[in-house]
Amino acid sequence: MKDTNKKWAFIFVAANLVLFLLFFAWPALLGVYYSLTEYNGNVATFIGLENYINLFQDPSFYKAMSRTFLYTLIGVPLVYITSLFVSVMLTSNHTKGKNIAKIIFFFPWLVSPIVVGVLWRWMFGESFGFVNFVIQAIGGNPIPWSSNGDFAFIVVLFATAWAGTAFNMLIFIGAIISIPRSLYEAADVDGGSGWQKFWHVTLPSIRSTSFLVILLAVFNLMKEFPMVQSLTNGGPGTDTTFIVQYIYETGFDQMRVGYASAASMVLFVILLVFSLLQFRFAKGGKANE
Repeated sequence: MKDTNKKWAFIFVAANLVLFLLFFAWPALLGVYYSLTEYNGNVATFIGLENYINLFQDPSFYKAMSRTFLYTLIGVPLVYITSLFVSVMLTSNHTKGKNIAKIIFFFPWLVSPIVVGVLWRWMFGESFGFVNFVIQAIGGNPIPWSSNGDFAFIVVLFATAWAGTAFNMLIFIGAIISIPRSLYEAADVDGGSGWQKFWHVTLPSIRSTSFLVILLAVFNLMKEFPMVQSLTNGGPGTDTTFIVQYIYETGFDQMRVGYASAASMVLFVILLVFSLLQFRFAKGGKANE
């Protein structure tokens, strides 16, 4: 019996190892190799670090990277606050219309990011969008949502907050309902208000969950592609072209696969450094507790 269990355990581990090597390790190694070559999809010519040197001298790369950092810096708190607020409302006994709210906020999880982007493009279209239709119906002037870079960026942020709420909402709801009711009862005895209970009971109790949500949000926003591509296509101009759009356009539109691979490796290192800093910060916070 034990030999049979060991056999099946070995099979499952081996299968996972093969999948890891096939779909993660091998593509990653290819990416490193291609980043050191001049490769257009046909012949790869080794050029050493030339792609990296050119990349760090490319203003377009820095522009896309700075937009990505700004998008992440604003988007992560927006996604976190929206997800937490919706979760608290849905777990409250005083909230009405929970079923409708769940459908609205969980819908993005049921469809692809491309569909989410198309839906928001329809809502905020300049000549056919629902939002501008309402604005004009009440006597206002249509807003250039897609031709003005600042407005387009705002629409992307709103779409990101809505799309990111679905999954994070499930994580937060699971964490909130697992908080012992005795903590809230003790706060009631002490005369704590709703805000005080949230600040002193709910938030400290879901600290590890908050760390997970923030970490996932950073990763998702730093490598966001399909939703933004279908919503703005990186426009107007390059005002909503983030780093993954830059990599896509360089690698597929311009067929500079080696150069795009170098940009991908830089993005990978940035995400790796950030994750290590996040874990170090979280570990330090637990030690201080």
